[in-house]
Amino acid sequence: MAKWTAKHEAPEPLEGPVVATVTGGTILWFALFLVQLPFYGWFADRGQLWWVWTCAAGGFLGLIGIWYVRGRDAALKRHAAEQSTQPEPNPGPHP
Repeated sequence: MAKWTAKHEAPEPLEGPVVATVTGGTILWFALFLVQLPFYGWFADRGQLWWVWTCAAGGFLGLIGIWYVRGRDAALKRHAAEQSTQPEPNPGPHP
């Protein structure tokens, strides 16, 4: 089989409110965990405790995600600021 090659360039990645999205998802996971806590015994009786702990894990992993995307967002802003303050290179005379 021949190796597949793209016929067009990949589009630019979509940038949006990444920090807000990850923060909202983390809040949602923690809210689901808290809503399920009063029913802990019900889940335990049916062997379904993984529902509760999945929500807890999602919330804690979301905290790591918030830390990561905030750092990424800060790095992107620093890079954009550095690019805007650097003078454009002089291409010199054209032959």
